[in-house]
Amino acid sequence: MNPARFLSIDCGTQSLRSFVFDANGEMLARSQIIFDPPYRSPEQGQAEQDADYYWDCVTQTCRNLWQQGIDPATLKAATLTTQRGTVVVVDDQGKPLRPAFLWLDERQAAEMPPLPRYWEKLHQISGHQETIHKLRRRAQANWLTVHDPETWRKTRKFLLLSGYLSFRLTGLYRDAVPSQVGYIPFDYKKHQWHAAWSWHWQALGVPRDKLPDLVPAGGLLGNISEAAARETGLPVNLPVIAAGADKACEVLGAGCISPWQGALSFGTTATFNTITRKYISINPPMPPYPAAVPGEYCLESQIPQGFALVRYFRDQIAGPEISAAEDWGGDWLAVLDQWLMQTPAGAKGLMWQPGLSVQSSGESLSRGALLGLSTQHSKADWYRALVEGLLYALRDGQLHVTRYTRQPITMLFAAGGGAQSDAVMQTAADVFGMAIHRPHTHETSGLGAAICAAVGTGVYPDFPTAVQAMSRIVRIFYPRADRAAVHDRLFHQVYRPWVRSLAELYRHG
Repeated sequence: MNPARFLSIDCGTQSLRSFVFDANGEMLARSQIIFDPPYRSPEQGQAEQDADYYWDCVTQTCRNLWQQGIDPATLKAATLTTQRGTVVVVDDQGKPLRPAFLWLDERQAAEMPPLPRYWEKLHQISGHQETIHKLRRRAQANWLTVHDPETWRKTRKFLLLSGYLSFRLTGLYRDAVPSQVGYIPFDYKKHQWHAAWSWHWQALGVPRDKLPDLVPAGGLLGNISEAAARETGLPVNLPVIAAGADKACEVLGAGCISPWQGALSFGTTATFNTITRKYISINPPMPPYPAAVPGEYCLESQIPQGFALVRYFRDQIAGPEISAAEDWGGDWLAVLDQWLMQTPAGAKGLMWQPGLSVQSSGESLSRGALLGLSTQHSKADWYRALVEGLLYALRDGQLHVTRYTRQPITMLFAAGGGAQSDAVMQTAADVFGMAIHRPHTHETSGLGAAICAAVGTGVYPDFPTAVQAMSRIVRIFYPRADRAAVHDRLFHQVYRPWVRSLAELYRHG
């Protein structure tokens, strides 16, 4: 048995978790800090968090692991995965100049000056002029240039959260290639910064010298610095191996490494993902994201609100029943699972559209809708309609992806917090009409990062070998024919036509 151990740091939107995995993919220890609050909103649509708060959580969770009996001297390497698209700007000493822009932040820069005439003409001919205009206004560097020029003048480095935490660990401005998701001049086809002549530099407002160097998954980001060692308790010079963004690592950790495999994420943001060796844009002109496997692409359909709606339902709708159950020592998730198991497929004619995904509307929209509500519906029916609506949206995402790839999906994995629920997993199998495979841990983003570390340190020769050794299926949920037939009819005859109508309504509403 290989004795190698890996520290995996996973900084999500709601919490930061640190794990120790062994070379078989077994979790030996886990430490979590739930962010309170997850972010602040100084104004409507804004989402910010102190970058140093994330680092403080890294140091605290690491020390919590040592208190659980893990000897940091036994670690072979450390690695890191984070939420995507969150930006930190730092000064000459590497100190944050302002709170981090979270990926949820919706602020836009005031009207931007036009690009050179030849680029504007090219974008007009391509039909993507309006999309690129929106891209420019959403770019954080452009917002800083227009609305906070003093901070931008002091900015030494423009980093994603992954790059900032990598800097705090190693003292070097390096970041993983599969972490590059955001309003940055990254060439998503070649997996490197764009060529110097590209329009992206002027459009997104970030000069090359403000960006970090890029390292492929499995490559060396650096080594634990003396300063990081003092704060975390990690050994000085411990290798820090590049991994990728949380979704890329989640797909890898679930075991999805072939184009005929699909990964369902039942997390805060719900997604359907598959990987491909071909560069394919499923939402032109938006590119595919880099996969955690070097040289491959991750095709993703996203439901922005995702299983965060379950928490909303718990707090805003099911509060009295859950409080009563907790008074008797029960668990809130058990209450919702019982509701899901005791209600019929189709929720007695109630359908919940959880929020339009990108491919349905052309842009992310946070508004949802209920269809068929009557006084005969119970809260249990509401909950089933919510779960089914999320799963219908994911199934729609799968169809959208396979329409572009022409590659049938014959195997589905599920991960994320929602995948811990047997009732949700069984409902997913019924909705998709396919077997759903549950990996041995729902912490697949942390495991995916550990897989990158195992390859990077030579414990395994390549990613397929590492996945086979470190990720495995512990249970398969098979569809029930009668319920699958109900869902198939509702999905094609009700859900999809309804969502197309809502997309048009929301677009002009």
